[in-house]
Amino acid sequence: MPRVLVIEDEPDLQELMRFNLVKEGHQVTVAATGSDGLHELRRQPFDLVLLDLMLPDRDGLEVCRIMRADESLSAVPIIMVTAKSEESDVVLGLGLGADDYVTKPFRVKELMARIRVRLARHLDESRDAERRRIVVDKLVIDPVRHRVMSGEEAVPLTLTEFKLLHFLACHPGVAYGRYDLLDRIGDGESVVTDRTIDVHVRNLRAKMGDYGRLVETVRGVGYRFSELA
Repeated sequence: MPRVLVIEDEPDLQELMRFNLVKEGHQVTVAATGSDGLHELRRQPFDLVLLDLMLPDRDGLEVCRIMRADESLSAVPIIMVTAKSEESDVVLGLGLGADDYVTKPFRVKELMARIRVRLARHLDESRDAERRRIVVDKLVIDPVRHRVMSGEEAVPLTLTEFKLLHFLACHPGVAYGRYDLLDRIGDGESVVTDRTIDVHVRNLRAKMGDYGRLVETVRGVGYRFSELA
């Protein structure tokens, strides 16, 4: 039974999401503050987090930032559910590591569809991850453990960032357009802009340090993984 954490301070929305998630067969935990949400995440494992941005103590962006900096939590998919709908808010949320972004008021069926897709991908990849371990110099991309190591240091990537890096690394030297990458690593459900991949690549490069140069920009096309270390 997939475990979902809802971090939301509005009681009506808490109950709406809890009711529909339980109806879908999920085990649900609800937290009303960012601190309570982080406490739950460190107390038990979850397969997905629904995260509001405007919380009474620490906001959702801070919660997201903390999760992505924590190796034990960095691979948990995050869907931000918020009233902030400006493109700049979406870009910021994705840049901090969210895997999807849903604006309020939302359609319950659409939210449940996005959750189903994210959970299916996360659980399938946990069970049947491609077993090809990619090594470039001291950079190791391990799809079985969903882990990237730079020497002795773990690189804390989000699920989407890992999928993007792993896909490109599996096809070194091949340039892919932004929308092609979205089709290959996305869920086909999310409303995105052509800047979505740029945000993920920028975040990926920053986390990879010197190895960030391996993800090359191909002007007028998109991105590719360098064939040279």
